[in-house]
Amino acid sequence: MKHIQTSLLLTAALSLAAASAYTQAAKSSPVGASASPSTPPTIASAIDREISLVEKEVVEVAEAMPEDKFDFSPEKLNLPGSDYKGVRTFGEQLKHIAASNYLIWSPITGEKPPDTVNDGKGPDNMKAKAEIMKFLKDSFAFGHKSVATLNSSNLVQPITSGSGRPTTRLFLATFAAAHCFDHYGQMIEYLRMNGIIPPASRGH
Repeated sequence: MKHIQTSLLLTAALSLAAASAYTQAAKSSPVGASASPSTPPTIASAIDREISLVEKEVVEVAEAMPEDKFDFSPEKLNLPGSDYKGVRTFGEQLKHIAASNYLIWSPITGEKPPDTVNDGKGPDNMKAKAEIMKFLKDSFAFGHKSVATLNSSNLVQPITSGSGRPTTRLFLATFAAAHCFDHYGQMIEYLRMNGIIPPASRGH
């Protein structure tokens, strides 16, 4: 019962986050496929749109950060009274998002995630912006492919998560997007700390 309540709370939180992002995303075409106005929405297309929204936000923030700042973390600022020791750098945030996307979405279809997920950290030796961006975008493509298989008969069918816990495809499909929004918020702060206005806040 506790797991079901947690799933419902996370799904509700995701819906609020997606609604907030929608205002910005609606002004331009979102990354990824979505149903056209003349096409009746499906379970798969509705969840795919949520993924498209967060994908657009995360990718734009990643592109906005110069490559020489991909090793930035708040620890470098040495702020008095702060406790940022050991927190992820900007590049590590992106690799974590990508690796987690693979780990969370893979049980939906049973497809094995790539070895590069490295326990949710991504490849240790991946430093270049272009490589990290490709890893990130490929993980979202994997998500779009995974949620395309969702339908009313398998959505809440009991399955096992990558960590071995009982779950459902609905929870995994939406939780991955919620997880992305969590780190998106952190990366917004990383941009601000470097004097960069986040893309979603420009022109307002």
